[in-house]
Amino acid sequence: MGLAAREDFSEREFPMSDANFVQIKNIAYSLTGINLSNHKKNMVYGRLTRRLRRLSMNDFNQYCELISQEKCEEHVEFVNAITTNLTSFFRESHHFEYLANSVLPELYVKNKTTKKIRIWSAGCSTGEEPYSIAMVVKSLAMFNAWDVKILATDLDSSVVDRAKIGVYPTERAEAIEARYRQYLSVNSRENVVRVKDPVRARITFKNLNLLSSWPMKGPFDIIFCRNVVIYFDAETQRKLFDRYADILRSDGHLFIGHSESLHNITKRFTSLGRTIYQRVS
Repeated sequence: MGLAAREDFSEREFPMSDANFVQIKNIAYSLTGINLSNHKKNMVYGRLTRRLRRLSMNDFNQYCELISQEKCEEHVEFVNAITTNLTSFFRESHHFEYLANSVLPELYVKNKTTKKIRIWSAGCSTGEEPYSIAMVVKSLAMFNAWDVKILATDLDSSVVDRAKIGVYPTERAEAIEARYRQYLSVNSRENVVRVKDPVRARITFKNLNLLSSWPMKGPFDIIFCRNVVIYFDAETQRKLFDRYADILRSDGHLFIGHSESLHNITKRFTSLGRTIYQRVS
């Protein structure tokens, strides 16, 4: 059997040439650092055709001309469209177990004088990750009187807006352990759950491009950056992880995604196993 025929995007509702896709890839990389591989072409087409309809455009030549402009309001919508937002509460549960059983108890001893902890959820998507972190903190009574704050940021402004609301379909919360469900209020009539205010109060949500300058100075005790750098090339990853090392406290912890690794990327961290790292002093 021969190879499958190459899909022809020129015959679709909105024609998209190979040159259009290359241009889109280059603009995506310059704005976000994300590498769109060729097998993402179908996904990109599907997501961006919504923008063409909204803008009453006829083809991708027009759209590429628009987003090629240096200062363009459409850049926000473009980035929101191509960004993948797959997340869940307590995803990669071993990270939260390690946070509760090792990292936070260590910080209770280490930071006892200041009674202050700073955590950054970088690439927070729709908020499940920072809310999960906040639930872990809330579950540990020893931190009730502490100043524990979580900064949650994402490139996609639309998901940050959704995260701030803190309301999710009931089925999204079904996998949450019973000890953490007390931090959710259930609205059975609308079939949603809402994160309670004492948990929400620990979190500040902001829109942030990780490859731009950072307004916060740190230092942070903990950074979660999970399933974000898989879209970056090795050099972009190295620069980002080195910046994380710069803004982390000595011996601060970094949590990354299950398919990610710092091996051959940076020597600023030591592995503690299972995609958990500690900054080298």
